[in-house]
Amino acid sequence: MSDQNTPALQDPSVGQIMGILTGYWQAKTLLTAAESDLFTALSGSSTTAGELSERLGYRMPGASDFLLALSGMGLVHAEEGGTFRNTAVAERYLVRGRPEFIGGYLQFCERELNPAWNGLDAALRTGMPQNPAARSGNPYASLYADREATDSFLDSMDMLNTPLLERLGALDWSDYGSFVDVGGARGNVARHLVQEHPHLKGTVFDLPQLEEPFAAYMASLGDDGRVSFHGGDFFKDALPEADVLIFGHVLHNWGADDRRKLLRSAYHAVRPGGAVVVYDPMVSNSRPPLYATLAALSMLVWSSGGGEYSVAECHAWLEEAGFRPETVGPEDTPDDVVVIGRKQR
Repeated sequence: MSDQNTPALQDPSVGQIMGILTGYWQAKTLLTAAESDLFTALSGSSTTAGELSERLGYRMPGASDFLLALSGMGLVHAEEGGTFRNTAVAERYLVRGRPEFIGGYLQFCERELNPAWNGLDAALRTGMPQNPAARSGNPYASLYADREATDSFLDSMDMLNTPLLERLGALDWSDYGSFVDVGGARGNVARHLVQEHPHLKGTVFDLPQLEEPFAAYMASLGDDGRVSFHGGDFFKDALPEADVLIFGHVLHNWGADDRRKLLRSAYHAVRPGGAVVVYDPMVSNSRPPLYATLAALSMLVWSSGGGEYSVAECHAWLEEAGFRPETVGPEDTPDDVVVIGRKQR
């Protein structure tokens, strides 16, 4: 039986190794272009390498090779006559000001995540994160210290979470009247849920540094008062009481003992007959796909003991805390897996 993570059997070739190596070069090319706002400069028009160089402060002939590399990656069209323009995917996701702009996440990767990846060998040998902020207990400390970087990162996170909103909204909320989104940032998920289910009242529980971004975001959407903010540290402070507690992209930031602690805290905060909702990129087999293992390594180098985990492990932690778990799915895909733990009345 073939391994789903490896190509079909073929004659060994150094090209396979070089292809992996150039993946790093491609990522650096993309991140450099995004950092200089190249795609925004190209938006809606065609220009030559020389003209773009003058605008961005590049020098020829390197700028021409740079644009040709972006063309080979499918992000820029190289046109006859020596001009360049954005491809559809770059125009949609890499132009500042577009609704689906992911520049904030690319900035996070370049400034926060990738430097930690440089310490992968040390993380493997010591089990310790290579992100200085994580060593002090909060991997987000340096990111949230910069308001502009925070807003840009949260913009991207809201966009990347958008496909999940429909699935969360489609859950049966009829028996519940309130929820707390633990680590809910500026309230994108919470706002969606109260819009989909007007009978719900929501609370975002997150670090106090995010109260101002939360208030600004809610005001931009026309705050109707049905989502409030509760600042705190979930390892030090009691979680607010509600019918449902949500842990979205939270548990994978921490080690197994901390996950157990958070779910025990959730059990005390969830009212009888209520539930906890967990979503993360979980897997259900012993040979997870490449995306899951790379995500796990990202958590290893960047977070405080974090990593990806299996559906079975999530069920076990929920049962240990007192919940009755069930998987909503989907499993073994790049999408997040949603697991619900129900509390008896």
